Amino acid sequence: MLQGLTGWHFLVILLVILLLFGAAKLPALAKSLGQSARVFKGEIKEMKKDDAADDATAPSTSADPQLGTTVSGDSSSRPNGTDSPQR
Repeated sequence: MLQGLTGWHFLVILLVILLLFGAAKLPALAKSLGQSARVFKGEIKEMKKDDAADDATAPSTSADPQLGTTVSGDSSSRPNGTDSPQR
């Protein structure tokens, strides 16, 4: 993606950014970008923790070879021992 860019290209891009935002606003812009990156990283870690906790508390599943589907939980609580409700 950036294979064709040389040092001069980056220098021109930096100059354009400096002209658009001004020298006084660049430190504040960099600080807010850093804070945003930290918040994003923290949210990603929280999502991974939540996923790990959900995986640990998820009910076990087993394959039912007769139905060719995955059955969750205990089927012995149903009157006829099948996966489908009685009609």
